Amino acid sequence: MMCEEIMKLRLIIFLISMCILPFSDAWAGKRVNLDITSAEYRKIPVAVPYFQNKNQPGQVQQIDRDLAVLAAKALDFHGFIQTIPASSFGGRQDADWKQLGADYTIIGQYEVNGNNVTMEIRLNSILDGKMVLGRRYTFPMNKGRKMILKYCDEVIEKMTGIPGVSETKIAFVSDVSGHKEIYLADIFGDYVRQVTRHKFLAVSPRFSPDNSKLTYTSYHRGNANLYITDLDQDKSTQALSRRVGLNMAPAWAPNGRSLIATLSKDGNPDLYQLGLDGSIMRRLTFNAGINVSPCFSPDGGRIVFVSDRTGEPQIYIMDLSSGATRRITYQGNENTTPAWSPDGKWIVYTCKYEGRYQLFKISPDGGSPIQLTNTPGDHEAPSWSPDSRMIVFSRSVNGRKKLYVINQTGRDMRQLYSLDGNQTTPQWSYRVN
Repeated sequence: MMCEEIMKLRLIIFLISMCILPFSDAWAGKRVNLDITSAEYRKIPVAVPYFQNKNQPGQVQQIDRDLAVLAAKALDFHGFIQTIPASSFGGRQDADWKQLGADYTIIGQYEVNGNNVTMEIRLNSILDGKMVLGRRYTFPMNKGRKMILKYCDEVIEKMTGIPGVSETKIAFVSDVSGHKEIYLADIFGDYVRQVTRHKFLAVSPRFSPDNSKLTYTSYHRGNANLYITDLDQDKSTQALSRRVGLNMAPAWAPNGRSLIATLSKDGNPDLYQLGLDGSIMRRLTFNAGINVSPCFSPDGGRIVFVSDRTGEPQIYIMDLSSGATRRITYQGNENTTPAWSPDGKWIVYTCKYEGRYQLFKISPDGGSPIQLTNTPGDHEAPSWSPDSRMIVFSRSVNGRKKLYVINQTGRDMRQLYSLDGNQTTPQWSYRVN
């Protein structure tokens, strides 16, 4: 009798697993593991037909088109996927995918129950006819956009091993109001928010590691003062440092407990570590030239910064525990705005090369730099995406400054936004939890 009950229990567990597994990674195919840093990689053709409302089969509504367009836009943004326009196959979910040349499809279906939506999305491989990634979400009706972007980032992770960046944001400076103010936007430029309203010069936005706060420097009180603002609340801006002279460009420690900024309160622009209340924890440089643009290594043990201690701006790395400092750039007589990649492998920076500002990257250990841009105009103020795959920067062409994105090999340059005014000094947010 006991044996019979055990057999029944095993059968029940098996039947339950058969209901769950089609929407779990256990059922899905192996990770695709694409090497998108390879010079030989090709863009993957993916079809995203219109989503389908199970309550209204056979009918295509505008929301069905919008959901598919958003998913396609999020996938295309990452640079190694090329979605097939849904209009080319009528948006049907039963098109001939092989004839269309698709390697994968994303099929979305949903049903509305009161104020909630239950959505099922599948990433299918056309080559072997298997589902690679299936998910079922239940969420309030106003969270549909978030769920689509969440799923797209999981698709990117399934293909490359690292989640996508569809839900991240970018802070930047714009003069569209007539003054240089700080703005915040999603990666598509669909939602743009003005953060500062000082009606004066505001520069150097920097996200806190949890994305809840933004620091920046503003001149609206007649001095280059450092401020911190809570992005979740209005009218929550506080002065972090109003010391005489420069209070510039803070870098957040990865643990979010301190910052490093340039202060010139004693005359020379030097680097200081500050507490979140603006108090000075320690001084890091001592009158050895102008020291600016600090950026932490991902582990928080080192910083990269710019100093002209040898007579011209060059990139240096400092070990924070010992204070030992070494120079890593020797090519070019003006190297500025370094940014350490989140994976720790590269430092991207601006170099004045053949009369133009171009982007280069270099290993933290030094060595030969790699040129990333070689197009007309000036390319400045690079910032990494949190997956270390892309770099956003400001490009000036014919007197107009716009934000552009390239991948970490320097390929696939494209303008990020089509916004009025000039946009400069972008800062990519950390990954959204």
